[in-house]
Amino acid sequence: MALLLSLAITLAGSGCVSQGEGAEEGENIEAEEVEANVEESNIRANPVTPWNPEPTEPVIDPTAYIHPQASVIGDVTIGASVMVSPMASVRSDEGMPIFVGDECNIQDGVILHALETVNEEGEPVEENQVEVDGKKYAVYIGERVSLAHQAQVHGPSLVGNDTFIGMQTFVFKAKIGNNCVLEPTSAAIGVTVPDGRYIPAGTVVTSQDEADKLPEVTDDYAYKHTNEAVVYVNTNLAEGYNA
Repeated sequence: MALLLSLAITLAGSGCVSQGEGAEEGENIEAEEVEANVEESNIRANPVTPWNPEPTEPVIDPTAYIHPQASVIGDVTIGASVMVSPMASVRSDEGMPIFVGDECNIQDGVILHALETVNEEGEPVEENQVEVDGKKYAVYIGERVSLAHQAQVHGPSLVGNDTFIGMQTFVFKAKIGNNCVLEPTSAAIGVTVPDGRYIPAGTVVTSQDEADKLPEVTDDYAYKHTNEAVVYVNTNLAEGYNA
C-alpha cells in the first residue's frame, strides 16, 4: 500500500495524472487561459525601444504556417507557402526588417536575428543593412530557401534563391548567392559567396579569397538536388498544417 501511495504522489506531481471530474472548474479555466495566451503571443509586434519608437506587426501570407511553438516578432514579412517549424525564432526587434520569400522553410530551432539597423537618434546604421532591389533589410531570405535545423542567419545577411543552408550552419555579415549549398556545421562570416558554390561540412569561410575559391555545385555534386526535395516537403507540410 505504501508503495502504491508513493507512486500515485509521484505521478500526480509530474503531471501524469489528469485532473478529472473532481478538479476545481476555476483551475481548468485558468489553465486554458494561460495556454491561449502563450499561443497568441508567439506572433507579435516588437517592443518600443530607444532605436524603434513604433511597434510593427509581422506580415504573414495566409498560406504560410507558423507553428505555435515558433516565434515571429516585429517587422517581419513572410511569403507564401512558408513553413516555420517548432522552436524557430524570427525576431526583428533590433535589426529591421527581416524578409522571408515564398516557399522557404525555417526548420526546428532556426534563428533569424540582426544587429541594430537604427541608432538612438533615429539614423540608419548603414553597415548593418543589405540592399535588394533598392530596399534595405537587416536579413533577406530569397525564394525557395531551406534553413535546416538549428541554422543561424544573423544580419546583416542575405541568402539568395534556391539555396540550402544546412543543419547548425552560421551566416553572419555575409551574402550567400543563388543555388548555393552550405553543408552542415559550416559558416560564412563577412564574405560574399558567389552563385552556385558550396561550403563543405565544418568549413568556416572568413575571407573573400576563400569564398571566391569555393567549389562549384556541379551535376555530380552529391547535394545538388537536396534543396528541391526539402522545399517540396515543406511547402506541402505548410499546406497540410493549414488544412
